[in-house]
Amino acid sequence: MKILDLYILKKFLKTYVFAVLIIVAIILVIDYTEKVDNFIKKQAPTSEILFSYYLNFVPYWANYISPLMVFISTVFFTANLAARTELIAILSTGVSFLRLMRPYLMGSAFVAVITFFMVAWIIPIANKTRIKFERKYVIDTYYFSGRDVHIKVAPDTYAYMETYDNNSNTGYRFTLEKIQNNQLMSKLMAERITWDTTRHKWTIHDYRIRAFEGEGKEKLTYGAKIDSTINLSPKDFDSNYQLHETFTLPELNAHIAKLKSRGADGVEVFVVEKYVRFANPFAIIILTMIGLIVSARKSRGGVGFQIALGFMLAFVYIMFFMMSKGMAESGTMPPLLAVWLPNIIFSGIGVLLYYTIPR
Repeated sequence: MKILDLYILKKFLKTYVFAVLIIVAIILVIDYTEKVDNFIKKQAPTSEILFSYYLNFVPYWANYISPLMVFISTVFFTANLAARTELIAILSTGVSFLRLMRPYLMGSAFVAVITFFMVAWIIPIANKTRIKFERKYVIDTYYFSGRDVHIKVAPDTYAYMETYDNNSNTGYRFTLEKIQNNQLMSKLMAERITWDTTRHKWTIHDYRIRAFEGEGKEKLTYGAKIDSTINLSPKDFDSNYQLHETFTLPELNAHIAKLKSRGADGVEVFVVEKYVRFANPFAIIILTMIGLIVSARKSRGGVGFQIALGFMLAFVYIMFFMMSKGMAESGTMPPLLAVWLPNIIFSGIGVLLYYTIPR
């Protein structure tokens, strides 16, 4: 690595870290101002506010804003290099613009790898603690309000509850049907079903089972109580508040597979989250290259104009990304296409801008 690469790489990373720290500090102050009344009202301990919430809040936001901060940082320090004619001096020595892109590419690739590792494993673990705190002290107490709940618990078995109380972990008007070759083989009916927190099993109360044995024969079984290990748990009735942010990548894949096997609604949110985790690191590299191209030339409007242009492009990217993500989550656009579309379009913009640079 040459001195030029080290010089640019050092400036790139220092500016990026500084920008992230400044923006995260601002977000932290705003967040505390918005939530302080909740902290006081629900008597959140100071130790939990600091270590359960804000200790996990900072890395979440630092990682979340990384693509845009890399872009803004690139525009800021490159525009300053251009304003001081340092870039002209570098290019006049015979260094091609393509060669100049190397340290930027190295720096953005380094940040992209760290970002992917963080968002795939580290951040979700931290989010578990942060979101648990929010559910306890920030948002309203959750009550499961669903009715007539149908869940596929096995390839040929379907569970139903009329209502469910998440405080007592009790389901009411419960049925369990086993269907093979479109034929009902057995049906269990019970007044209620409760979760045993010690044995991690369901206890079915006041049940009766109808088993169909063929040729019109039917067997009836009654009982006061029976245990069951069906593929169902109280977690299936928990709040979905920011749930997709609490899964590591392997956990996210497993949850998507479970939802698809059950034919459940809302799987798009988790699929989009998975694709976003892969797309964001590439967005960092793409936006870095665009930032370099936009700010490399010396502008009559000065550094301020180039920084303003950078913010405008960043705003367009955010709006485009949020719009396509929303369309994917609502099911109006394939998630893979929706998540990658901003990167694809901005890659094309980057290529077009590259060919407009004076050689």
